[in-house]
Amino acid sequence: MPTLNAAAFGDEPACWPLPAAVTAEDRWLRAVAAGGQGYYGVAHSELAELRRSAAAPWSSLACSTHGSLLRQLGWHRLAHGWDGRALALAGNDRQARVDALVGLAADALGMGRFAVSMRLLEVAGTALSAGIDPPRRLEVRVCWVSAELAMAMGNGGTAVGHAQRAVELASAGASVRHRVKSDVVLAAALCSAGRVAESRALADEGMNATARCGLIPLRWALASLLVGIGSDLLAAREVAEIRDVTAGIVERRGGHWYRG
Repeated sequence: MPTLNAAAFGDEPACWPLPAAVTAEDRWLRAVAAGGQGYYGVAHSELAELRRSAAAPWSSLACSTHGSLLRQLGWHRLAHGWDGRALALAGNDRQARVDALVGLAADALGMGRFAVSMRLLEVAGTALSAGIDPPRRLEVRVCWVSAELAMAMGNGGTAVGHAQRAVELASAGASVRHRVKSDVVLAAALCSAGRVAESRALADEGMNATARCGLIPLRWALASLLVGIGSDLLAAREVAEIRDVTAGIVERRGGHWYRG
C-alpha cells in the first residue's frame, strides 16, 4: 500500500493514523512506521499477527523488527533471541537474512561482544554484496551498526566515516526517517571523535527534524545527547524536559525501557 510505504520508508514518516493492513507486506510496513513514531504497542501487535499468519520472509522480518524495537529501548539480550529466530526463518531470502545478521551484530555490540559484532557485520556485508543492486536500506543499517561498534570501541574517526557513508546512502533514498536517523548516528559519532561543536550543531538540526516528522524515539536520542554536550538553541532545562517527555510518550505508547 503506497501510504504505508511512504510512512515506513518514504516521505510521510509522521502519517497517523495509519491505514489498516491488507497484505503481509502492509502489516510489516505498518509495524515499521508505528515503531518509528514510538507507537510500540501498535507495532508489537502487528508483528505478533504477522508471525502467526505469514510465511517467510515476512515471519523472519517480523522477528527481526521485533528485535529492533526491543533493542531501541535497551533490551539487547531479549532482542538477541528474536534476531536468532529471524535468521533461522530467513532461508535464502537476502533481505531477511541481512536484517537478522545486522540485528544480531547490534545485539552483540550492546552486550559488549565486540569481536562477535564485527564478525557478524562482515558476514552481513558479504551476504549483502552477493546479489545485484543491494537494497539501500540494508546498506544504511550496516553503516549505522558499524558506526556504533566503532564508537563503542573508542574509534571515533572510524565511526564518523561509517556514519558519513550512511548519510550519503540515505540522502540518495526516499526514506526521511533513514535520513534523520543517519544524522543522529553521525552526531553521536562526531561527539565520540571529539568534534563536539559539529555534533551539537547537527543534533540541534535533528531536534527540529524529529519534531516535524513525529519521530519520538530519535528525538529522545538526540535530547539525551544534547543533555551531555549542550545545545546552541535550547536551554539545558528545555533539553532535559524534551528527553523526559519523549521517554514518557514512549511508555504511554507501549514501550518499556530497560532499567538494568
